[in-house]
Amino acid sequence: MLGTMQDGQLSIANLLRHGSRVHATAEVVTWTGTGSRRATYTEVAREAAKLAHALRGLGVTSDQRIGTFMWNNNEHLVAYLAVPAMGAVLHTLNIRLFPEQLTYVANHAEDHVVLVDGTLVPLLAKVLPTFDTVKHVVVVNGDASTVQAPDGVTVHSYAELLADQPDEFEWPAVDENSAAAMCYTSGTTGDPKGVVYTHRSIWLHSMQVCMTDSMALAQSDRALVIVPQFHAMSWGLPYAALMVGASLIMPDRFLQPEPLAAMIAAERPTMAGAVPTIWQGLLALLKQRPQDLAPLTRAVVGGSACPPALMAAFDELGVTIIHAWGMTETSPLGSVSRPPAGVSGDEEWQYRILQGRFPGSVRARLMADDGTQLPWDNEAVGELEVAGPWVAAAYYRVAEGEEGSEKFHDGWLRTGDVGAITPDGFLRLTDRSKDIIKSGGEWISSVDLENQVMAHPAVAEAAVIGVPDEKWSERPLVAVVLAEGQSATPDELRSFLAAKVAKWQLPENWTFIDEVPKTSVGKFDKKRLRAAAAGGELDIAHLS
Repeated sequence: MLGTMQDGQLSIANLLRHGSRVHATAEVVTWTGTGSRRATYTEVAREAAKLAHALRGLGVTSDQRIGTFMWNNNEHLVAYLAVPAMGAVLHTLNIRLFPEQLTYVANHAEDHVVLVDGTLVPLLAKVLPTFDTVKHVVVVNGDASTVQAPDGVTVHSYAELLADQPDEFEWPAVDENSAAAMCYTSGTTGDPKGVVYTHRSIWLHSMQVCMTDSMALAQSDRALVIVPQFHAMSWGLPYAALMVGASLIMPDRFLQPEPLAAMIAAERPTMAGAVPTIWQGLLALLKQRPQDLAPLTRAVVGGSACPPALMAAFDELGVTIIHAWGMTETSPLGSVSRPPAGVSGDEEWQYRILQGRFPGSVRARLMADDGTQLPWDNEAVGELEVAGPWVAAAYYRVAEGEEGSEKFHDGWLRTGDVGAITPDGFLRLTDRSKDIIKSGGEWISSVDLENQVMAHPAVAEAAVIGVPDEKWSERPLVAVVLAEGQSATPDELRSFLAAKVAKWQLPENWTFIDEVPKTSVGKFDKKRLRAAAAGGELDIAHLS
């Protein structure tokens, strides 16, 4: 028996039509450093039509890849909409990748056009001659004449290119299962891997972002989107905002604590999204220069585990940090930590510090090393595997047997994250499989140690890695960044930990550093930290 429902394609073009008409007066606000520039969703849609016409004129006729090398701003949102809606594929280039990685991803994706922000032209110029397939560079908010293009590449001014274009476009009918956008993983091991999102996966993911037990993005929200638009599609916030009519506040290149504080004061966001390091920096500023954050009441934090001490500090400021987990491969929403109904006090807190509950569209399982499934009892620890309609089934142009293909099997994504799951479906991550420390046959969670160390008032950041040990195989090394104006010794920090972790887990190895190295998306780069330790670059104190 067949149903009687109509069949409508879940396309970005339909999302664009809906948002620009039903939520015409909602706006995208771009910070300039001293103030804001604004555009309504209707104006964004008109500019998207102009960009689509311009790209057609540059030879974009079907699913060519259009790269963006840009900050979070109005023009990047225009590209988010225009490129997939016209049937092409948006490729958000990560501006923080190493040059050789940028070359790899642009050539692997076969980008045809690159839109670049004027402030990023010098960075792009270094790698542009190595881009084999790029034929056009479009300079946004900058002087196109400053670009020295290699042979075969034409440079255009975004403003001039769009100046005489019509502000309406006949958006083509696009199959919802066709490619809409793509991001590459940060490539901490091997070459970066391409993840291709479909129109359907983006639409369904946007609906999840708006669910009340998820990010709960609503028409009444003004969302401060700090997470970069090149990082897992800015966690889906731009598309979800268009779906429900929430306004967007885009920080452009002004990501430091002081401009973010000024942005919050001027534009009064109600919610925000960013990785933990952003909130740690803002918290340090607010301790020096207190500021009323209202009406900001919630902040979604993902990308890496959020220290409970950071969550508690923002609670005191009236901002609830909502823990979330995900990956580029999961679009990225995999789980969001909204405590169950009826809990309060310490029980509620114990749920909040978990990585979150899986939504109905994300299936999860824990796998032991021998390939057997583990129970959801909050005790059994294994590798997390997930599946669902916005979870990648493969990497772009990675064949079976090639490096990276081992991440997928039996229709499941192997996340590389290690943890447990509660009986009611909450994820408790203990580590990345490559970061967990094996000491004397027992496992030590680097994340648990980091969270405990960062609860010390003198500590701004702490990263834990395993270092070789003749007796125990591996022991933890704690790299500590002290808060400004604070002091502490390894003995003091170890004593602080003594009441919080098992005695055999107490680290003997400590080092103080100026900053924990970060990946291109703001996570602790433990690969670089391990290399520094192995190379004798760290001054390590060994306690008895």
